[in-house]
Amino acid sequence: MAYIFCIANQKGGVGKTTTTINLAAALAAIGQRVLMIDLDPQGNATMGSGVDKRQLQHSIYDVLLGESSLAQARVKSVWGEAAAKPGMATYHVLGANRDLAGAEVELVNLDKREMRLKQAIAEVVNDYDIVLIDCPPSLSLLTLNGLCAAHGVIVPMQCEYFALEGLTDLVNTIKQVHANLNKDLKIIGLLRIMFDPRITLQQQVSDQLKSHFGDKVFNTLIPRNVRLAEAPSYGLPGVVFDPAAKGSQAFIDFAKELVQRFKQEPQS
Repeated sequence: MAYIFCIANQKGGVGKTTTTINLAAALAAIGQRVLMIDLDPQGNATMGSGVDKRQLQHSIYDVLLGESSLAQARVKSVWGEAAAKPGMATYHVLGANRDLAGAEVELVNLDKREMRLKQAIAEVVNDYDIVLIDCPPSLSLLTLNGLCAAHGVIVPMQCEYFALEGLTDLVNTIKQVHANLNKDLKIIGLLRIMFDPRITLQQQVSDQLKSHFGDKVFNTLIPRNVRLAEAPSYGLPGVVFDPAAKGSQAFIDFAKELVQRFKQEPQS
């Protein structure tokens, strides 16, 4: 039975997609069977996994509308020459493209519209150890599908004060979904990303997070790293593009920490 995690934050530009694709690649590299689901119509997580969103025969749009099964729509991440690097396993991708932008309007009149993704994942859940869902920044019907399907939420955030405000909104949303739609849903942890210890403000916000959320803050810090930023232009996660980079090594460490954490916390 797979553990299903949403990568979510209602604030845009905080590194959700970077986190999703690098965590997926890192988990695959340490031997986990991974499915990455792209719930964002921009399809950046799809492209960042080496999959051309324009060439998809089936996408998550088809799955949500019941026109394709998840097993039919999933494809493998594509590394090209990078596949020759040791330990660089691939993962499955349920890709997205601009078709998904119209899905919310079409989902409105369907039965159990917020449970469509959960039902689709249930058919393949035994094929994986971990399912990662990259959510769009807004609280939409797509994000709601992700939250209803997940056991928990991983929140990537920059250590800045505006990020703290966005976190409050997200915590309230998760509480509402937990109360009304998904009793299993909880915050798995907060991941501090694009972190620069030389900036006093970031260190202060980091300390506030640890003081308020305690062990819900992951120990791993993802540093601000140029190689992670360059990797998407090559259609690769940073973990595959440059495994030796500090950011890539940090995601490997985070993957190990995540696996250790969920092994200690049995699913409800």
